[in-house]
Amino acid sequence: MASGRAGNPPLPGLRTARAPVEHRAVPPDQDEDAVLRAMQAGGGLRLLGLRIVIVLVLLMAAQAYDGSLHALSHWFILILYGLGTVWFGLRERGGGPAASAYSWAGTGLNAGLAVYVLIEHMLAGGGAGLGADAVSRLPAFLLLLQTGLSMRVAQTVVFCGLVLACWSATFGIGLLHPELFPNEDTFPTAQLTGLATFAAAGLLVVDGVIRLRGAVARALRMEHERTLLARFVPDAVALDLSAEDGDSALGIHRRHACLMILDIRGFSRLSGEHPPEAMVMALLAVRATAQAAVDEAGGLVDKYIGDAVLVQFVVDRPDAQARAALACALSLRRRIAALNAARAAEGLFTLRVVVALHAGDLLVGVFDDGVRAEYTVLGPAMNALSRIEAQAKAAEIELAASGDFLELLGGSLPDGIGAVPVPGAVLPAGLTLFAVADRNPDLAGSVFAGAATPAASAAA
Repeated sequence: MASGRAGNPPLPGLRTARAPVEHRAVPPDQDEDAVLRAMQAGGGLRLLGLRIVIVLVLLMAAQAYDGSLHALSHWFILILYGLGTVWFGLRERGGGPAASAYSWAGTGLNAGLAVYVLIEHMLAGGGAGLGADAVSRLPAFLLLLQTGLSMRVAQTVVFCGLVLACWSATFGIGLLHPELFPNEDTFPTAQLTGLATFAAAGLLVVDGVIRLRGAVARALRMEHERTLLARFVPDAVALDLSAEDGDSALGIHRRHACLMILDIRGFSRLSGEHPPEAMVMALLAVRATAQAAVDEAGGLVDKYIGDAVLVQFVVDRPDAQARAALACALSLRRRIAALNAARAAEGLFTLRVVVALHAGDLLVGVFDDGVRAEYTVLGPAMNALSRIEAQAKAAEIELAASGDFLELLGGSLPDGIGAVPVPGAVLPAGLTLFAVADRNPDLAGSVFAGAATPAASAAA
């Protein structure tokens, strides 16, 4: 069986740059403020609790640590930090253009507090191995965590950089002038250990914030796209597509799909022979029949094009898509036969249809130009499907499939179903046409007889 893979040219790369539309909404995953708001939602009380813990730690240090050069300075810093952090926190929560500035000011206050406590302890006897070492360093770690919980990567990096720079500079001065710092024997080891620990903690916090922001941005993108897709497609398809990383700027996915088109034969001729009302009823009956078969097979009706129905199978693996599409086509054949029997019993004219199947890579998603949004698929496979349908009509084939499509089935067709190549089909290079029908000689004979000379049928 010919594969026909060359019949589907590769899709060109997506172009993410396009002329902006003024009223186009920014996707939430690209809106930094939206990501930040989502991450900070519900975290106000936790951050407030952490600030209270830090104030209590400073209070404990002011009460229990008597090695300070200026004992009252702890109380001064405690009051300054308590008032400052509450002020900046409230102003930041108020929002507005100045919220970012207040946030940065709060970060500077945190860094200044951490540096002050660290350097004061180093000058007062840091490295003596006392519990005061842990007390003096704890605010730096707690403030690092608080800054990280703000979910602002830049501010967390600046906080870490300021604390490390000041701590390292003071440590360097201590190495050059050990007489300025008590406990010069244990000073280098103690401070180097603290520096390394804080640097490692800073890297972990910054990395965690970056990863968390990425996860939240992806979750927002998925939910935004799922909501958009749910306007056009079933939830199962919307969830499957939104879970896949597509082009973030366009919301379009490169996806393999199996395509099916159903077209009513001689619709124009029938329209001239019967009243418009009768034609509308016949068309609606075919559409309802097609919709039922597609729903049963797990497919998706892309659109109605005049008297044609375009169907796509975009979920699951390519081979599973092909099996579902073939099952849908065979079900359609049975349902159309039942519909014709019912119409004949009512004295109505019967309908003949052609069904064509093809497969290939496509661009799938909601195409939004800022004025109108539409879910559809685009790609060379769509053009090939139209050519296959035209040749199937010319060859008087009820059910046709391309070599690309049949290859996905691995040569395994349902019992009693066969596929026969159609010679003389005029298709793009690499594409082949097959007639799919029952192996019953009586039925297959009528189907395959016309399949031998599609060009002649078209000429006729």
